Amino acid sequence: MGALLPAPIGVFGGTFDPIHFGHLRPALDLLEQLSLQRLHLIPCAVPPHRGEPHASAAQRLAMLELAVAGQPGFVVDERELRRSGPSYMVDTLASLRAEVGETPLCLILGVDAFLGLPGWHRWQRLLELAHIVVTHRPGWQLDETSMPQALRQAVQEHWLADGAALRAQSAGGVLLQSVTQLDISATDIRERIAAGYSANYLLPVTVWQYIQEQDLYR
Repeated sequence: MGALLPAPIGVFGGTFDPIHFGHLRPALDLLEQLSLQRLHLIPCAVPPHRGEPHASAAQRLAMLELAVAGQPGFVVDERELRRSGPSYMVDTLASLRAEVGETPLCLILGVDAFLGLPGWHRWQRLLELAHIVVTHRPGWQLDETSMPQALRQAVQEHWLADGAALRAQSAGGVLLQSVTQLDISATDIRERIAAGYSANYLLPVTVWQYIQEQDLYR
């Protein structure tokens, strides 16, 4: 076995409209469990697979910065907000790869996003640029029968047994990783606020205060 590469860098993208504990707790689990040197949280500017975000790019960025303030290892990465056109993850990973050389990159996806991967722009190129870490509830297993054939083949060819294997190569692996999953969604939070209810305890108090100050989601 060759020399190990540096500790991996995590890549966690999303609209974060708003950021909440359902994003943050799994991200922290991964930072610790996979011994990531850092984890980039990347707010999407123009999501290719969903509608326009409700909050502006500046507001979503502000909420993200408030949410992770003081947490070592979390990095707010604005590159998609600075780039014009649809926010394709393949372009984001290519720009990161140009910066970090052979350091392993880990694209973090929930199960739903992973199963929809064949609909992503140039999705097979993602595995040339990064590992893919699929997060799931403890005790859960990925059902290959529910996958599209192309994705099933990719999993069989690129499967990693454990997190230690992420440092053997800079990209190209698929890892299933158990994390704390909280049943919280940004859609539910927005609907609660629109109905006049509090979103406290679903997201950081600093984010909730900002939402109220900006009168968001009403």
